[in-house]
Amino acid sequence: MTTARRGGLAGPVSGGGQASRPRTRRPAESPLPADSRLARELLDGLAEAIVTTDPAGVVTLVNAMAVELLPDLTPGTDLARCAIDPLAHATRSGADTVDLEHRGRRLRGVRRALATGCAWYVRDITEEQARTDALLAERSRTAFLAQAGSRLGLSLHRDQTLRTAATLPVPYLADVALVVHRPPPPAEDQPHWLRYAEGERAPTTGIGTWALADAVPGLAEALDGDATDPSPWLDAELAHLADLLPDGFGRPGTVLVSPMLSAGGPAGALLLIRHAERPGFDQREIELAREFAARAGAALAAADLYGEQTHLARVLQHSLLPPELPTVPGMRLAGGYRAAGDSLRIGGDFYDVFRTASGALFALGDVCGKGVGAAVLTGRVRQSLQTLRLVEQRPLELIELLNRALLDAPDAARRSQFTTLLLGGLTREPDGGLLVTLAGGGHPSPLVVRADRTVEPVQVGGMPVGAFATARFAAAQVRLAPGEVLLAYTDGVTEARGGPGELAMFGDGRLLSAVRSVAGLPPAVLVERLLQLVDEWLDGQVHDDIAMLAVAAAPA
Repeated sequence: MTTARRGGLAGPVSGGGQASRPRTRRPAESPLPADSRLARELLDGLAEAIVTTDPAGVVTLVNAMAVELLPDLTPGTDLARCAIDPLAHATRSGADTVDLEHRGRRLRGVRRALATGCAWYVRDITEEQARTDALLAERSRTAFLAQAGSRLGLSLHRDQTLRTAATLPVPYLADVALVVHRPPPPAEDQPHWLRYAEGERAPTTGIGTWALADAVPGLAEALDGDATDPSPWLDAELAHLADLLPDGFGRPGTVLVSPMLSAGGPAGALLLIRHAERPGFDQREIELAREFAARAGAALAAADLYGEQTHLARVLQHSLLPPELPTVPGMRLAGGYRAAGDSLRIGGDFYDVFRTASGALFALGDVCGKGVGAAVLTGRVRQSLQTLRLVEQRPLELIELLNRALLDAPDAARRSQFTTLLLGGLTREPDGGLLVTLAGGGHPSPLVVRADRTVEPVQVGGMPVGAFATARFAAAQVRLAPGEVLLAYTDGVTEARGGPGELAMFGDGRLLSAVRSVAGLPPAVLVERLLQLVDEWLDGQVHDDIAMLAVAAAPA
């Protein structure tokens, strides 16, 4: 039994009572248009070029798009010997696909077998390929700028920044990159250059003359900070530039000059040079070169600023280094100092020892804060102590005078800075021991290492110096038998952060244990060993300034 269906088709009914899915006609069963004009109009309306051949490979039909894209192909043409070489080669080799460029268009063809011969379906992919190429080029430019930003951002030294600016554009933007720059003072005012060419192991440097800037169009303007757009030119007379090119490079085809600008003024100029056989710079490459040159200029200015700050910090730190300790009869003195781990974090830890008629006077302090302000206050405290100790050598009275002197400074209220300080008067006793008279201004308590190797703190106390006009300071006395040691230190020791696991402070407990482990050693060896233990605890971590001063009565 059969059931009629819409469309005039009929099919068997399944056992479940539902009609089965109708069978669709195969393409070969579809009726062909009887009108040849209609068939031609259908073919000519297609967006693809269609070329059909007989079994011998002779063209039998071309539609309108084929006439437009492949005008060399006409009915009767032997496709294997046609003027379009890629298509002829594909036909001879039996390939089913072909990619070719013809009359300025990029084409892609696919061959399909027919009952009598075959047909090539060819479409124009020029715009599609252009979009793909533009996307890939943009991705490449983005990756280049990202790499440039990363490498230039990590360059904090002038020479490293110049090397990056010269090496990164090769070979992506040019075959040779030349950076022309003015060195910072006190170098001579001559244009320095750094060149890198593809295949060279390292950049080459040299010093030129101002005739170079005058000979290369646009270079003088770039060095003067002219922000005009960089412009390439062909077949320029570059006699002076030829001396800067690698041996055997030949005549440059295209040279592009871009100013390296920064917020502080012109930093230099970037020359990108290509071989004669390489295409010139297009507009996007010019824009990319200009962006890279601007970033290189900013990085160079930042490197110069960092270099100036590092030099200033080094000079200030050198001026603040503890002096060589004097030789005092009947005493052994030893000091130790570790500058802050960051070269730009100028600290304020210091110590000094002055000889007196009865023995000596020592000072160990820690100025609050970091940077230039702390360095200035450190210098002021040390100079004030140098002067005031000429009129007062008793520690408690001297620290009170120093407090008044710091507060009487014109900018004391605005600075709001202070220092912790420990002063100690050392007096020799007849039995060879030392009487130590201490005055404290908020500084950590010193430690005494006794002859039996016990370690005990000396409580001094007091308030920071230079903070309050009504500050109160404390005094204490301790006697050192021959061979016993008094150790004074700054809080950079106990606050040193390190350790084998999570970062932790060295702390008072570890310091006491460390001092016990070195008890009985001479002051110089004791200080050196303690600094070594702190260094091992830090294990390379950034730290504050560290200062130590050890005093002992010389053995009989």
